[in-house]
Amino acid sequence: MTALNRVPSLMARAGTASALTIAAVGGSLVVPGAAPEASAATPATKALQVAASKKGAPYKWGATGPHRFDCSGLTLYSFKKAGKKLPRTAAQQYNKTRHISARNRRAGDLVFFHSGSNVYHVGIYAGKNKIWHAPKTGDVVRLQKIWTRSVWYGRVG
Repeated sequence: MTALNRVPSLMARAGTASALTIAAVGGSLVVPGAAPEASAATPATKALQVAASKKGAPYKWGATGPHRFDCSGLTLYSFKKAGKKLPRTAAQQYNKTRHISARNRRAGDLVFFHSGSNVYHVGIYAGKNKIWHAPKTGDVVRLQKIWTRSVWYGRVG
């Protein structure tokens, strides 16, 4: 029996048990903004889950975690936890990814914000036109709608 098949029976037996209790006994835990279980093992999906787990962590310029982040520090940290190495800055990360179209973007891809040819911000695509990112000084890691069309997408190999 797969973990996916066990969840309904666990839910019935557990009554009001929390998702964490179910996950602890072999079920699955749904993370907002994460891809379905079928792709949960991919590094991109794991990185997305790591970024989501940092919700509320304060922004700090130059910080790479685990408690404070700047934008590229969050993506670097998240992909490192998923077993993938990225360079430090948003522009360097853009140069190391496989560039993809908006039509081909998937949850876990990187979203690069640019002005002309200058990449100035990065986040992790969560689906439904939203990203997990560390926005700016005074803000915290959060899920936010993409606010501009001046974005490029990159897939970590």
